[in-house]
Amino acid sequence: MADYFMFISVYSWFHFSFHSLQDLIVDGLILNPFRALDGRRRSAHNPNCRRSSCLKATDVQNQTTPLLFQTRVRQLPRRSAGGSRPCRAGKIILMGNPNVGKSVIFNHLTGAYATISNYPGTTVEISSGKANFQDGVVVFDSPGISGLTPRSDDENVSRQLLLERGDKIVVQVVDSKVLDRGLALTLQLIDAGVPLVLVLNMEDEAGRKGIFTDKDKLAHQLGLPVVATVAVKGWGIEDLKAKIPQARCSTLTYRYDDDLEEAIARVEPAMPESSLSKRSLATMFLSGDKYLEEWLAGRLPAGELARLRVVAGSLQSSRAQPTATRISLIRAREAQRLASLVAGTSEKGAGSLADRFGEISLHPVWGIPVLLAVLLLFYLVVGRLGAGVVVDLVKTVVFDQYVNPGATWLFDFVPWAFVRELMVGQYGIVTMALTYAVAIILPVVGFFFIFFSILEDLGYLPRLAVMANETFKRIGLSGKAVLPLVLGLGCGTMAILTTRTLESKRERVLASLLLAMAIPCSAQLGVILALLAGVSPAGALVFFGILFIQLMFIGFLASKLLPGKTPPFTMEIPPIRMPHPGNVAVKTMARVGWYFKEAVPLFVLGTLILFILNWLGAMAFLQRGGAPVVRDWLGLPVEATGPFIFGFLRRDYGAAGFFNLQQLGMMTPNQVVVSLTVLTLFLPCIAQFFVMLRERGLKTAMAIAGFLLPFSVFIGGVLNFVLNTFGVRF
Repeated sequence: MADYFMFISVYSWFHFSFHSLQDLIVDGLILNPFRALDGRRRSAHNPNCRRSSCLKATDVQNQTTPLLFQTRVRQLPRRSAGGSRPCRAGKIILMGNPNVGKSVIFNHLTGAYATISNYPGTTVEISSGKANFQDGVVVFDSPGISGLTPRSDDENVSRQLLLERGDKIVVQVVDSKVLDRGLALTLQLIDAGVPLVLVLNMEDEAGRKGIFTDKDKLAHQLGLPVVATVAVKGWGIEDLKAKIPQARCSTLTYRYDDDLEEAIARVEPAMPESSLSKRSLATMFLSGDKYLEEWLAGRLPAGELARLRVVAGSLQSSRAQPTATRISLIRAREAQRLASLVAGTSEKGAGSLADRFGEISLHPVWGIPVLLAVLLLFYLVVGRLGAGVVVDLVKTVVFDQYVNPGATWLFDFVPWAFVRELMVGQYGIVTMALTYAVAIILPVVGFFFIFFSILEDLGYLPRLAVMANETFKRIGLSGKAVLPLVLGLGCGTMAILTTRTLESKRERVLASLLLAMAIPCSAQLGVILALLAGVSPAGALVFFGILFIQLMFIGFLASKLLPGKTPPFTMEIPPIRMPHPGNVAVKTMARVGWYFKEAVPLFVLGTLILFILNWLGAMAFLQRGGAPVVRDWLGLPVEATGPFIFGFLRRDYGAAGFFNLQQLGMMTPNQVVVSLTVLTLFLPCIAQFFVMLRERGLKTAMAIAGFLLPFSVFIGGVLNFVLNTFGVRF
């Protein structure tokens, strides 16, 4: 029964309200954003590919074909590729929509040579590595995009990689199951005039759904090399490596509406020379691309840029529909036309068990039991197995019986008391830093990373975003923000980095505030569950209830104070897949490696600070100075001052300090609930604070920290007062 109430308390933290299925269609455009499109289009001349290092795809004979949406396009004939010269470039850029398998293909193309670094001038991390099939070639894994007109910093970096000077080849990865969505991006890359290879990935999943694509016919239509792959199994990778040097620029053309073409013709001559065609740049500018405007500001005279803005404004004022939407719809119709020519379906594989589970997980009613099952598994895997069984085994048996006594015996031979205390004393590197980091925190973090990697591979997290969208709209966020918040349950520092995928600055600031305030990381949550095991179920419900209420209240209040509106919610929904053990293992090991590299040194640093404070007598001074707040206002023992101090270094470190106090019998159940409430609402850990400083800027980071410190202490004091006044005992 206690476990049942503990699970309910965890669920209260995640609980979302759910509305009707209409929300899935109106807000999400989930199943196919281009399904209901209609319209007409004419043909146009496409800008020539200017790459001297590659042979253009030339003309193919015109042919009469049935056209979707009454769309007509003139295709230029091309010659056979048999006599083409290979395209030589020192850079290969992997591009594609989210969740199409780019990173898996990147690993195949680079092997063990991959590195991760920030893109120059930004905080966006990109992976790059030396190609393992051609000397002197660097492969870049760009962030997933829906188009070349960026809506976030991540998407802007992908476009910036294209704008950079130098010969390059683009390898676009497409999900074979939704070919038209991928071809919409292909048309933009063709318009940009870049040498291109098209990869139809996930062919096995498409086959199980009864979807087949004639890749030779598609290659003929586009005038590009086309490769079919199943990246997770390595199928087609060698063929891809052979086709990359054959990358070329397509001469496929299409025309926009007359007024759009007229505006493009007025803007195109003013565009500066770059790696992309001037027509492509003109189209992006007319779409309202603010990132491109910033790029153009340093390359065009102010008067010329002002003239171009007038052209764009005049075009927009002539129609009620946004220019960017009109352009996207035209491309979408052409993408559907092309897909209809080369792709077909059969009855094979229709209605698989995975498909039915995916539909159920999105249902406004039946999706709730799925969410409950996920939360129950989370509690059992992380809370019971990780924070319970494994922590007890590692700490009680390994460290308490062998590691710490062995280290104490070893350092007894050291004649200097200072060194002995530093290593194995009350604030010793071995007895505190390594014990906390390895024995208490690592098992919890490790099991969370395993669980999170499985959910990633399964494809459930985007579905959770859809389910949460209605609730999140009430606090000024879209459902897409649930992904950084869920990732914050693993590590708040990494979660702050993922907020850059949110479309507006307002959303990124709101998400950063909520991550810092009310989202405990996996390590802290594991210790919290261990602490709450000694508290009644009512105490656990009070703790998680306060966090949920504060998250909703502060989120709602902040959304009203911050300028701006919640952007429309669109989310790529990948299919439900059986998690691949190799992928789960690689992701888990990479995240555990990050923990040892980034987090464990902070444990050692925090222990050193505490040791020095204690050695100098400052710890006792801080405890006396903090007594009016810690003892009188919060009702905690003065020894709780220490966990609050190193809670700023690592909040899970602070939680581990409270765990020790509880084990020593120095904290009552009421005090446990109060201390955990304050610590969770407290300042973010120092690593998360520095990342927030870098991502959001000094002013925003300091404002968040300046609000959280007094707010957390105030809530803790009010909770202590209420519990004592009404005689509540947990």
